[in-house]
Amino acid sequence: MPEPIEVRKVAIESVTDASGLEKLIDDGVIEAHRVLAVVGKTEGNGGVNDYTRILADTAFRGVLARKGHPAPESVPLVWSGGTDGVLSPHATIFATTADAPASDEPRVSVGVAMSEVILPEDIGRPAMVEKVAAGVREAMKVAGIDDPRDVHYVQTKTPLLTLATITDAKSRGKDTAIEETGPSMDLSNSTTALGIAVALGEIETPSADQIHRDLSLYSSVASCSSGVELDRAQIVVVGNVRGIGGRYRIGHSVMKDALDADGIWEAIRDSGLELPERPHHSDLGGRLVNVFMKCEADPSGRVRGRRNIMLDDSDVHWHRQIKATVGGVAASVTGDPAVFVSVAAVHQGPSGGGPVAAIADLS
Repeated sequence: MPEPIEVRKVAIESVTDASGLEKLIDDGVIEAHRVLAVVGKTEGNGGVNDYTRILADTAFRGVLARKGHPAPESVPLVWSGGTDGVLSPHATIFATTADAPASDEPRVSVGVAMSEVILPEDIGRPAMVEKVAAGVREAMKVAGIDDPRDVHYVQTKTPLLTLATITDAKSRGKDTAIEETGPSMDLSNSTTALGIAVALGEIETPSADQIHRDLSLYSSVASCSSGVELDRAQIVVVGNVRGIGGRYRIGHSVMKDALDADGIWEAIRDSGLELPERPHHSDLGGRLVNVFMKCEADPSGRVRGRRNIMLDDSDVHWHRQIKATVGGVAASVTGDPAVFVSVAAVHQGPSGGGPVAAIADLS
């Protein structure tokens, strides 16, 4: 049986601030050597050249090293760049704990894994789907989760294409699915999501021509991010296990579109919190740890029948517009702007919507 989990959210007050993690360790809330993973939002542009992710990575690993983690370089730190609109930089820290109440009810368990190296020529192709699926299955074993239905959130970080990696592939006689670095972020995310869906039995293994094209294929629990800071998939599987003990439970749902606040509330209810029929963030009573969601500009260019121009806007990229929109909706639900909203959600939830996971403290 895996160990019970402690989950805490901390603010990031500057691009190199990891004081929230340091304080949790100094106060004895968590122990450095027990940290399993960190999932966070940084304040950069969210693009290929968003180096706030690397700055945050360095700061948090530095704290883990100073505080005695035996292998800080091995801890998955999944950073999603871009806190547009009211979104606030923050990090959610997952750690095992030796001090947790016993419970036979479903409680949070976490498994982490790294995939095989994902080569630049794998991105957007079945080879990447297979490597990610194998990594997800391994993370489930670590978490002690046998039934895919008990998985409520899979957060990944995968490589995208850069000019250097495209050149590397060509030097070895290989080609890449595309040669544009910016769009490769979306492609990496979508391919990863299909790998997650395959591992969890949500879909059959897709053909090459379905990747990033057949939008009827998706995972309802995938949250995929990509960047330049790694060459394989970092995988964090979060689900519920009976008998593990602890205070926390996770649930999930999907947002059907960018305005679907009800989808967020459904995920919160699924985490075990009892709420009135028409809830308000004051009903949460400080028991919600965080929500994690993906979003995507609807390819139809419409939301609830109304036209928008996100996909036609040459001044502000749609990534930033939809992230700010969904971030505002999520913050209005939770009453807290420090929510995890990540963009590029192809194959992650229904087209124009996206998965939502919620972790609650049930103590």
